Amino acid sequence: MYASFSPPRQVAIGDAASFVGTTPRAIRHYHEIGLLPEPERSPGGRRRYGYAEMIRLLWIRKMADAGIALTDIRAAVADAAPAGAHEDQEFARILERLEEILAAQQAELELQRTAVQRMRTRGSRMGLLSDIVASRLEGLPEGSLRQSDLDSLLVTERIFGPLGAAIQASRFLALATHPDLREESDLVGAAEEALDDTVAVDDPRVAQVAAERRAFELRLHAVIEESGLAEGEEALFDSWEDLHPGDDGEDGDGAGQEPMSVVAAVGKMPYDFSPARLRCLELAEGIAAHEPPAS
Repeated sequence: MYASFSPPRQVAIGDAASFVGTTPRAIRHYHEIGLLPEPERSPGGRRRYGYAEMIRLLWIRKMADAGIALTDIRAAVADAAPAGAHEDQEFARILERLEEILAAQQAELELQRTAVQRMRTRGSRMGLLSDIVASRLEGLPEGSLRQSDLDSLLVTERIFGPLGAAIQASRFLALATHPDLREESDLVGAAEEALDDTVAVDDPRVAQVAAERRAFELRLHAVIEESGLAEGEEALFDSWEDLHPGDDGEDGDGAGQEPMSVVAAVGKMPYDFSPARLRCLELAEGIAAHEPPAS
């Protein structure tokens, strides 16, 4: 005689999880994110799962095992055939929607991969810059640009936009191609760094370094003019206007970020400058403001 066996009409969450090959915690998560409707509960308040729920759990598990994110499965379920549709029609629509979601993700991944390849080709830091900025720096001897140069351009691009950073690139092009100018820049930079917190703002060295900074900036500007880099800047303005009519190049950094005012940007970008060094910058700007206009 065979023992009689009657399968249960409903099972508890532990049995459902064991059969499907997952955990009760995972099934509860399906309920929380709206991927699986809440089932009937027993008089004691426990979830009970019938045949239809088990089928739904099995195909959720199958799709998850295929590497499909639960959020994508949920999105596909939300866009499935309306209530009352035949189960086969609903599932076919879910699969169709999933394919659409994955195709969009694949296209986005291709864009991301292209961006990463571009960064690797140009170099990690130069690759972070917009095309208009990076194109000005191409062709320079290897090692002539410093990491600090590229970091400065990255910050400038965030504040003044791609066009502003492309204009500032003239500065680093001049430094990269004129070793004597680079050496002078390093000397002035070292003098500014020496104005640390131990130096009073009224120390005579502050005014002296400010004068040195201004003298260097004048020599740098002269080199930019003489080397033809300034003409390149004018061409940049013209080409930018042709490609972006009515855009002054300051609306964000060209990467979809919201524009930021200069005042807001300066207030949010930290620089560990001492009071003496900040005073030095103010004095240098004051010297420039009182110089007679160039003839």
